[in-house]
Amino acid sequence: MNPARRTTPAAAAAVVLATAAGLLTTATAPSAAATTCTSPVFKRQFFANTTFSGTPKKTDCDNAIDQSWSGAPATGLPRDNFGVRWSVTRDFGSGGPFSLAASGLDGIRVYLDGTRKIDLWKNTSTTVSKTVNVTIPAGKHTLRVDYVNWTGSAKVKFAYTPRTSATVDKVKPLAPAGLSWDSYTDAENLPVTMLAWVKNKEMDLAGYRAYRRVQGTSTWTLVATTTGTTVHDSTPATGKSYYYEVRAYDKAGNESTGTADAGPVETPDRTAPAAPVLTAEGVEASNNLSWTASADAVSYRVFRKTDSTTTYTEVADITTTTYTDTSATYGRAYDYKVSAIDAVGNAAASNVVRSTRTITPPQNVTATVPSWGAVFTWTEPAGGDTADYEVYRSKTSPVALTYDNLTDCRSRKTSTDAAGNTVRSCTDYDGDQGATYRYVMTRKNTAGRWSTGSAEMTVTRPGDEIPPPPVANLTAEPLEYGVKLDWDDSTAADLEKYWVYEDLSCCEPDYLGTVPAGTSEFVVGPSVADGETRTYIVVAVDKYGNSLTYQDEADIDDWSGPVSKVTVTELDLRPTNVPEDTAPCSVTTYTTLGDHGGMYIDCADSVATEAAGINVYRWDRATSTYVKVTDVPLAPTATNYTDTTIPRGTTVYYMLSVVAADGSETFSNVDSSVSLPSGA
Repeated sequence: MNPARRTTPAAAAAVVLATAAGLLTTATAPSAAATTCTSPVFKRQFFANTTFSGTPKKTDCDNAIDQSWSGAPATGLPRDNFGVRWSVTRDFGSGGPFSLAASGLDGIRVYLDGTRKIDLWKNTSTTVSKTVNVTIPAGKHTLRVDYVNWTGSAKVKFAYTPRTSATVDKVKPLAPAGLSWDSYTDAENLPVTMLAWVKNKEMDLAGYRAYRRVQGTSTWTLVATTTGTTVHDSTPATGKSYYYEVRAYDKAGNESTGTADAGPVETPDRTAPAAPVLTAEGVEASNNLSWTASADAVSYRVFRKTDSTTTYTEVADITTTTYTDTSATYGRAYDYKVSAIDAVGNAAASNVVRSTRTITPPQNVTATVPSWGAVFTWTEPAGGDTADYEVYRSKTSPVALTYDNLTDCRSRKTSTDAAGNTVRSCTDYDGDQGATYRYVMTRKNTAGRWSTGSAEMTVTRPGDEIPPPPVANLTAEPLEYGVKLDWDDSTAADLEKYWVYEDLSCCEPDYLGTVPAGTSEFVVGPSVADGETRTYIVVAVDKYGNSLTYQDEADIDDWSGPVSKVTVTELDLRPTNVPEDTAPCSVTTYTTLGDHGGMYIDCADSVATEAAGINVYRWDRATSTYVKVTDVPLAPTATNYTDTTIPRGTTVYYMLSVVAADGSETFSNVDSSVSLPSGA
């Protein structure tokens, strides 16, 4: 709240308010002098009426409109029916979008350059308010606020603020005025340029940006940002001349045009050329150096030292960007660097490179990583004089060419590409899956000289070293021709197959077969259904070869982790009675994958001369009897027989009878044969 300022009697001096640099100050003037208020402070006038007629009862300065009064706001005014007028003329700079906000008890009107923008003109007992958005043109403009109080308490508030949203404010600030410059040197005798300018008038000003360009170019470089009106820039001591300009920017991000160029600012040349980027290649005859050109360089100096010393020696002063060092000793490592020299002697040294005269290492080495290893291919250098090559592997970089890092790269092959180049390849089958390795390759020529290492390669082996989890819900179903194993499909994303074993209590498990991923059953067989109890194991294997493994060692668990096992008792399809084995013949059956049962017949020599023939019997479970399957006896000299009527998908039992001349029979041993189901 800013109450009206009271004054002494007319003979006393009038108090005048003014602002300087944003601070409110007071000045005493003769009472007869007119009141002036420095922009952006408002001039305030009090009237003893609501029509703003006649001479104001009081005039003073007000830096903000935000008042409330109970009773007369100044001497000579009535308690009700008085008016207060505020006005200010100020420079809005580039202008732009503004918000005018007014509120009060009773009447308030706001004018911009005499045009009414807000009209809240009525007697009210409650506060009324309104905000309008306007665009104020560039330059000076006048704001006027008229307020009247008819009855009761008086309250009035007004503010004008720039709208600074980037979506609303598209008006650039005005370019700063009055740019001047001066140049001096700092404590190190390097040039510094000072810029100064006049403060902008915009209310939404955020700051200033100072730019610099080389004389004769059009590219400006930002060198400073400030909210003040001065900048000190360390001007590059390049021997070139520079120009400066300053631009204002507002809170919406709009940037003004630049000031008139300040300069030229001349500078001494204390800047070295750009440092060359040096590379080197060691060949049998020399170390070959090359480097990037530096724009200001007029010559280059080449320096060299051995890897075991600390002092460099100049070996060349040239104007080209290549150098061939034939004086380096073969097989010895040298460190090189190159300095770029400009016309006044400023120098910049390159990076240091090490090079050794040696044969060309393997070129264009590439690596692929199938599941079984890392496969390397490379193009043999021109001349085709490779006698041998080695591959080194390490988990750290750089790869040391030592015996410990030497890897056994096998499956070595040589081929020719479409261009006629010799291409060599080999495979590193070792190393951990999922691990990242660094590789370097060397080659030996036919003269027995080994090269340096090839470019280091980073290779990540796919996969991991983690076996898939044990299969779940492994079951076994006894069949007439074997045992059917079934389990849930493995959830391992990299599953490749399953291995099936029979667990033997005496020794290492017996491998039975492989089941591809996507299949989760396996039939053990053909196997005789003779009532034995057996245990089976199914192990999941991923495409990287990870699986649970068996270890037949004392004091160590047989398997490297929990393994899925199932125990089953086979069906017992053996005959319930077996005749006494008295025949001079024996039968040995065998399993066929066709539709027949087969057997070998082995008889004493006497059968061929004394017997009338041989009959074949098959056990019939339905009748619990042996049924003859030969319509007529076989010749006594028979050595095998095929049963074309064998049932499919079951275990059958056979025996022989030797038929004597009188028709009597003696019976052989009983042996089993297994047939698979049709289509199996």
